[in-house]
Amino acid sequence: MGLFSRKSEKEKLNEKYKKLIDEAYKLSHTDRRASDLKTAEADAVLKQIEALK
Repeated sequence: MGLFSRKSEKEKLNEKYKKLIDEAYKLSHTDRRASDLKTAEADAVLKQIEALK
């Protein structure tokens, strides 16, 4: 892969999923409701990833 190669849709969704899970974990220490919302968003992204397979 070259330096300027484009990311596939699956790679983009994987990064988004990891980011949302990370945010949910950080929020779980302070705001449980916000953490649950981020986790729900991450689950939706995970379903999109599975749909691409």
